[in-house]
Amino acid sequence: MNFEEKLKELNIDLPKATAPVGSYVATKEVGKLLYISGQISIDQNGNLIKGKLGKNLNVEEGYEAAKRCALSIVSQIKNHLSGNLSRVKSCIKLTGFVNSTDDFTEQPKVINGASETIVKIFGESGMHTRAAVSTNSLPLDVAVEVDAIFEIN
Repeated sequence: MNFEEKLKELNIDLPKATAPVGSYVATKEVGKLLYISGQISIDQNGNLIKGKLGKNLNVEEGYEAAKRCALSIVSQIKNHLSGNLSRVKSCIKLTGFVNSTDDFTEQPKVINGASETIVKIFGESGMHTRAAVSTNSLPLDVAVEVDAIFEIN
């Protein structure tokens, strides 16, 4: 499958791959695995999607924030592979962190935004294992952060 064509078919414009702001790298290739550092929720205008699920954000807003994280993951992959998404063999795992209140229990529904986006883009190759974790805070007060592991050719 041509993943570039799939992006066009889905009318998806990837965000710009941003450089890390700390002492780490955005991606790291080890053998046939590509690790993508946590991507935080940033909207299509480059603004942080901030807030706490269960307090000032609902599940649908969290889902959209997670979707944006997934698009940033794909952008980082594309950047690392010099634009050649055809080297992607499969998504191995996503780990999603949800900034949420103590009584919020819908983290899996929020992280579905990232999971479903990866599967829409990569099809069967996008099916992955996953963790959806609650946290009481995330950097810059963002709503969601997602990291990933992909297998590449």
